[in-house]
Amino acid sequence: MKNYDLIIVGAGFAGLACAETTARQNVKTLVLERKPESGCRLHTTGIIVRDIAEEWNIPQSLTRRINGVRLYGPSLDWLDLSSPDYYFLVTDTAGLLRWQATQTIRSGARIDYERPYQTSYLENHHHVFAKEQLRCRYLAGCDGARSRVAKEYRLGQNRHFLIGIEAEFDPLPDLDQDKLHVFIDSNLSQGYIGWIVPGVKCTQVGLATRFPRAPRLQEFLQKVVPLFSLKNMAPFAHRAGVIPCGGIVKNFYRDQIMLLGDAAGMVSPVTAGGIHPAVQIGHLAGTAIADYFLHGGPSPGRVVKQNIPHYTCKKLLRYCTDHVHIPNTVYDLLLQTPIFRSVAQTLFFHKRGLLTLEAWRDIIRIFTH
Repeated sequence: MKNYDLIIVGAGFAGLACAETTARQNVKTLVLERKPESGCRLHTTGIIVRDIAEEWNIPQSLTRRINGVRLYGPSLDWLDLSSPDYYFLVTDTAGLLRWQATQTIRSGARIDYERPYQTSYLENHHHVFAKEQLRCRYLAGCDGARSRVAKEYRLGQNRHFLIGIEAEFDPLPDLDQDKLHVFIDSNLSQGYIGWIVPGVKCTQVGLATRFPRAPRLQEFLQKVVPLFSLKNMAPFAHRAGVIPCGGIVKNFYRDQIMLLGDAAGMVSPVTAGGIHPAVQIGHLAGTAIADYFLHGGPSPGRVVKQNIPHYTCKKLLRYCTDHVHIPNTVYDLLLQTPIFRSVAQTLFFHKRGLLTLEAWRDIIRIFTH
């Protein structure tokens, strides 16, 4: 039986961030990953917002900076949005995960690939993986939106999802490379959006809708043909998966165990952005776990709970999005109004979020100037 201080199930952004942080502080850490290597069978578009980009020293070869958003209505009329002090990074997501895994291994953690989680149980203050002959003092479940760790230990589970699909094409020559191209269509993308992203060495075209509706990507591709030369192009890769959008699950931790990343619902209910919270909260959890082991610190789960967003306003906005159907004709009319532009500007670029006093002050300022 091999003994570890910490075993992490899942080598995604959250699991690797946590593992790197604990291992650097000499916490004996093992990551179990069911895939054969980092970066294969992706489920994310891989866009990083400015906040995490400035904290994370990512190799420039894996990213490309995007400075604005082009927002299209259902009729394909558009408006351009930007902020002088804001940007996004599109990423070579597979390469980014491989780089993060390398950093994690260099920190002293071990990653075992092709080791899917099967079962474990708590015995004498240790989690025992009987089939793998492993044992640890603390367990972190970072195994995705439908976490088996959460189910095994009867922790909170995600109940509300978006489902997305994305195709990768060769770079489109007629695509504005400095914009994230975002499409509103209440028929094709109920509850979310379509997108075209000028990625790193490719163009990513995707669509997401409320689960259990299946996104009709082919219809979306046909719709945007008048704008871009996609008609005779074939995708060379696809990504797909479910995205938790109900906010952080209740009971995401107990003594000696915690869920992180998608497993804990640590994803913005409005934008569905998960990389930023995965990395930030993963590092926070790693620091708390190390403090717990090395200095007798407080429960890591409690530390994380006290320092993470609760998404209260964003969950309210998600509820409204899911239950109020706005026809496409209304969206086209709204796209022409200054107040819609102000709200969209704030939604994409305001650090504090749409439903805050600071955000609405900015909306009023933009609208009145």
